[in-house]
Amino acid sequence: MSRQLLITSALPYANGPLHFGHLLEHVQTDIWVRVNKLLENDCTYVCASDAHGTPVMLKAEDEGIEPEELIKKITKDHKKSLEGFYISHDNYHTTHSEENKKYSELIFSRADKKGLILKKTIEQLFDESKGLFLSDRYVQGTCPSCGSENQYGDNCESCGAKYEATELKNPISTFSGQTPSIKESEHLFFDLSLLEKEISKWIKDTNLQTAVKNKLKEWFDEGLRPWDISRDKPYFGFNIPGYEDKYFYVWLDAPIGYIASLDNFLTNSASNITAEDIWNKNSDVDIYHFIGKDILNFHTLFWPALLDAGDLKKPKNVFVHGFMTLNGKKMSKSKDNFLLIQDYLNLLEPDYMRYFLATKLSNGIDDLDLDLLDFQKKVNTDLVGKFINIASRSQGFLKQFDNKTSSALDEDLLNLFAFKKEEIFNHYQDRNYSKALKEVMSLADQANQYVDKNEPWILNKDSKNKDEVHKIASTALNLFRILNLYLEPVIPQTSATIKRYLRCEDTIQNIDNFLRDFEINTFSPLITRIEDDDINKLIEACKNG
Repeated sequence: MSRQLLITSALPYANGPLHFGHLLEHVQTDIWVRVNKLLENDCTYVCASDAHGTPVMLKAEDEGIEPEELIKKITKDHKKSLEGFYISHDNYHTTHSEENKKYSELIFSRADKKGLILKKTIEQLFDESKGLFLSDRYVQGTCPSCGSENQYGDNCESCGAKYEATELKNPISTFSGQTPSIKESEHLFFDLSLLEKEISKWIKDTNLQTAVKNKLKEWFDEGLRPWDISRDKPYFGFNIPGYEDKYFYVWLDAPIGYIASLDNFLTNSASNITAEDIWNKNSDVDIYHFIGKDILNFHTLFWPALLDAGDLKKPKNVFVHGFMTLNGKKMSKSKDNFLLIQDYLNLLEPDYMRYFLATKLSNGIDDLDLDLLDFQKKVNTDLVGKFINIASRSQGFLKQFDNKTSSALDEDLLNLFAFKKEEIFNHYQDRNYSKALKEVMSLADQANQYVDKNEPWILNKDSKNKDEVHKIASTALNLFRILNLYLEPVIPQTSATIKRYLRCEDTIQNIDNFLRDFEINTFSPLITRIEDDDINKLIEACKNG
């Protein structure tokens, strides 16, 4: 039976262009969306730019523009970059929206009425010359645990210790280079500990990845603590109703942006239902989030608790992925090892990278390395040397039959290929894309072996073998068609080009409708090899990223 699915990717922060870390997640999500749509599930895929917080405010200040103008510009750039990679959002919105303000205030109000909001006076580091409280990223000092210098205000990269910014030794503001003062301020907190039972039940009932559940156990063992949900002015965000100088912390309204983006989509679609209807606890829609492991705690502790407080439905699952490294090293602008999405799009076809990333993606949370030489080899070997090669070999013989396939085909082999549909798409649905593509390329090898074994180039030397040559070439072309249907979620633009070449707009649902006595278009190169010069240009782009 068809399922109703609401699917999201994490919201990219609106203070700069998108890099390949963002791309990894959106490609992973997009493939899953396309797979489910091909299986005729009713999918809606939403996302948005994460628009609030001090970094956005300061970035706008540096550029001499208002934050709203900065958000508008960056959101437009984000959409352009993601669309360039054929990411199929149904809606891409922004958290700085009336919809998000409405739902943030609604959920906060419901949580407050349930006694889940408390007030507490805390000590914070304050930059006197800048006139603002310093968040963790804007203060550096000596780790109170191991003594390592130049560590940020929440954790030590050297020893892994976690601490409060006020515990840093010799703290320095990254704005002014001065020693910050310590000031007291009253803040609002969402008391996670009061919903420990509800969160535990959700975790137990949800098929989260094993590594995720193990990490959650660590946090529960430490004890859930109240979560700071307010920030002092100056701050760019939504003012908290009833508190003149307090704003919702970005991590309260950011995930609510999923609901807001859906609401915006439904409104623009003139739908008679609202986002709250879909997020209702009794709704039949299953909600899935794709996120990176760096925001695991926000989405598997705070977010389900916030939804529970707001009397809304919790996600069916949260799919967590690892980080991306580049050429074996951590991506870093300062170390000339950083790749922007737009820089890639200026050089190479998106489907090449979509394919490569998919061959690396499993349903675990292990990190993934983008080795550019490995990328070149993988694309040239698999897509060009194995997959597209089947079509070019077939077409060479079909030309003598006016580009028309034979009515006689090797049905046993074709049925064997078609029979793999369930296995391959099960791997896709399980987000084991690497396994799915391994199966597809194994079939591509078999298709090429079929041609090699039958040697149509030798048979073609004698006119009496004309029908057999026609059958071999036509069977190989039909094998190519099946493989194209299997690859469609991964390389959508290339797949569409191939369908135009084959003159058939079929889907995975009619995979066994083989092309008999069927005229196709004249073959022209469908994709080309990645040359060394292309990789050299990419390497240069990484240095300038």
